[in-house]
Amino acid sequence: MENKVDNINNISEIVKAQKDYFLSGQTGNYEFRKSMLLKLKFAIKSNKSLICQALMADMNKSYYETYMTEIGMVLDEINFHIKHLKKWMKVKKIKTPIAQFPSKSYISPEAYGNVLIMSPWNYPMQLSVEPLIGAISAGCTAVIKPSAFAPNTALALKKIIEESFPSEYITVIAGGREENSQLLMEKFDYIFFTGGSVVGRVVMEAAAKHLTPVTLELGGKSPVIVHKDSNIKVAARRILFGKTLNAGQTCVAPDYLLIHEDKKSEFVEEYKKAISEFFPEGDMSDMNSIINEKHYNRLVGLMAGEKIIVGGGCDINKRFIEPTLIEGRDWESPIMQKEIFGPVLPMFTYDNMSKVIAYIRSKSKPLALYLFTEDKSIEKLVLDRLSFGGGCINDTIVHLANSNMPFGGVGESGMGSYHGKKSFETFTHYRSILKKGTWLDFNLRYRPYSKKKEEILKKFLK
Repeated sequence: MENKVDNINNISEIVKAQKDYFLSGQTGNYEFRKSMLLKLKFAIKSNKSLICQALMADMNKSYYETYMTEIGMVLDEINFHIKHLKKWMKVKKIKTPIAQFPSKSYISPEAYGNVLIMSPWNYPMQLSVEPLIGAISAGCTAVIKPSAFAPNTALALKKIIEESFPSEYITVIAGGREENSQLLMEKFDYIFFTGGSVVGRVVMEAAAKHLTPVTLELGGKSPVIVHKDSNIKVAARRILFGKTLNAGQTCVAPDYLLIHEDKKSEFVEEYKKAISEFFPEGDMSDMNSIINEKHYNRLVGLMAGEKIIVGGGCDINKRFIEPTLIEGRDWESPIMQKEIFGPVLPMFTYDNMSKVIAYIRSKSKPLALYLFTEDKSIEKLVLDRLSFGGGCINDTIVHLANSNMPFGGVGESGMGSYHGKKSFETFTHYRSILKKGTWLDFNLRYRPYSKKKEEILKKFLK
């Protein structure tokens, strides 16, 4: 592939070049798509140090956490696509009604075309590349717009993509709101957005002007329920994992805790023990910082006036906040109005599961829900009565690491999903085709209609 638009700065020209490249048919065949996935895998593995350095600079993300959440998950997803791509691309034969004899029916997958991937700052590498894997597998061309809030990672991603792919196939456009606005004025064949609901509405409004299909991966206040029969030690450790991973800056992080009143004291003690185990001698130097001063101040403001049970330490110079457990006393407090997106966990008690269900149902549908229980009847009750994007029983967050399952939101937490086969399907349009034989042509459907034809028709369609 020749690189035709390396030096083009005009977004409209870049989009046109990508549309032309897609229409050339270059991206359509299996061998091309597989080779591009392999090239992406090689590029990620070859630039591990660059990625780690960028994420350390942007948010103090440790090598271990960077590999686990930004590199390892991406490599695993690429491998999954390489393994299954040929099967996903196959035409699927479909049963044809006898009324259509003689004919054959099948479903034919085709790429949407030129797609826009808009990614957030909290997992700036993973949430840029995972949708891209689906776009490559489907046979699309792609523009990636990373967040300006993680500038070092955005530049690292731009370097990796530019060195691996020509810009008429895949390109990264860095920048901020101006670039976002320019991109959303363009007509893409599909838009994949990950971020907050406020910007998600802007993206959907812009897409509507061109009738462009969208996937919106948003967020919300994801509850974690700890029932009285649960293993409290395990629950405390796994909830703390969810609140300290990326310093709680995860769209599926547990946002608030609902714990049975009989287990509150035990949970507090186990949460303290878990913090001591996670951070020996109180050394939290390998925990992520808050992405910027604005978000740091927002979190500190949410904690103000609240009763802190565990943690609460802050350092503005490092934009650091300790894992913090708060005594939930007021459902209408500021901390319960919007997604927290930090290592702060409000805790409320309950005595009846029906009250828990009623409260959660009164709010917007969350992106995730976590339930700790050994009681199958409680598990069934919660799953039957509550709507949410996805979640775990007796764990947090890890459901999104399984490429065999789709990941996405519902209601205000998003629309559409991806991961594994679902990523391929997201960027693919499935055409329904009926191929009719010409050696036999019944008069039944043709005019003039008659009573006799009507009687025959009713035998087929009844």
